[in-house]
Amino acid sequence: MAQLCLLRHGESLWNKENRFTGWVDVPLTDFGREQAEKAGQSIKKEGIQFQVAYTSVLDRAIETLEIVMKEIQQKIPVIKDSALNERMYGDLQGLNKADTAKKYGEEQVHIWRRSYDIKPPNGESLEDTQKRTIPFFLNCIMTDIKEGKNVLVSAHGNSLRSIVMYLDNLSKEQVLSLELPTGLPIIYTFTSDGKVIEKKELLDN
Repeated sequence: MAQLCLLRHGESLWNKENRFTGWVDVPLTDFGREQAEKAGQSIKKEGIQFQVAYTSVLDRAIETLEIVMKEIQQKIPVIKDSALNERMYGDLQGLNKADTAKKYGEEQVHIWRRSYDIKPPNGESLEDTQKRTIPFFLNCIMTDIKEGKNVLVSAHGNSLRSIVMYLDNLSKEQVLSLELPTGLPIIYTFTSDGKVIEKKELLDN
């Protein structure tokens, strides 16, 4: 059996300011660093020895991973790949979400944020995001898992939503209600042939 830990980065400056972030490189807040530390402490309690870690190429995910690895006191290979980047929000990047809702309507903004196949203006839908995350997940991360390796992944709300959607076999209607909090580790346990046998959220984080 192998285990996979999925972790959305800690709170970023634009999370705090309620802005659409997407591919913009925004640092963690002090609270976001605390979230990463607590996530690392929760993961350490699980006693998982990881063989490899993956992250996007965006600073907030990279810093979160660095903090977690320090907390769990493990030095392992780290693979950075843009396939794990956050969904690209196009014209919405940098805009305040509340102000955007006033301009376009709350329902429209909710559809842009949570729907599967509807794109924000000049941006990616979750479906578009999944078209890059899942091939990478299957070719790299799942290959490691089937080899019996424990894998740690630090990424983003929507890149991880797309992976959870795949692992949990969610429909495009079900994924509407899926939201992953910052700094919450999710642990999947797999059989040797890559089937999920357990999912656990470390809520005490």
